[in-house]
Amino acid sequence: MKKSEIHFQVNLDEQNIPEQIQWSATDNPNEGVDETKSVFIGVWDHYHKGTLALPLWTKDMDVFEMKRFYIELMGSIADSTVRATGDQKMAMKIEDVCRVLTKELQEEIKAAQQQQQQQ
Repeated sequence: MKKSEIHFQVNLDEQNIPEQIQWSATDNPNEGVDETKSVFIGVWDHYHKGTLALPLWTKDMDVFEMKRFYIELMGSIADSTVRATGDQKMAMKIEDVCRVLTKELQEEIKAAQQQQQQQ
C-alpha cells in the first residue's frame, strides 16, 4: 500500500503567533520544504459529526491576501463538492458567493490603492 505524508512546521513568536509556516509532502511536485503564509486544515470528526478546523496564518500576511485565500479556498470546496457528492447545485451556490466576494474584494483593493495615492 502506498503512503503519502504531509508535514507542517509552524515557528511561533513569544505570544504563540505564527511567524513562519513551512510544509512538505511526499507527493509534492516541488520537492523539499515550502514556505507559506497561511494554511487551513479541516478534519471531519466522525464521532461528534462535526468539523475540526485549524486556520493558521503568519502575522505578516496581508489582509487582502487573507481574504483572497479564503475566497479561493471556498472555490476549491465547490470543486471538491461536485467530485465528492455530485451536487452541482450546491457547488454553483458556493461559486456564486465566491464571485460576489471576489468583486467586493477587488473594490476594496481599488479603494485602498486610491486612498494610498491621495496620501
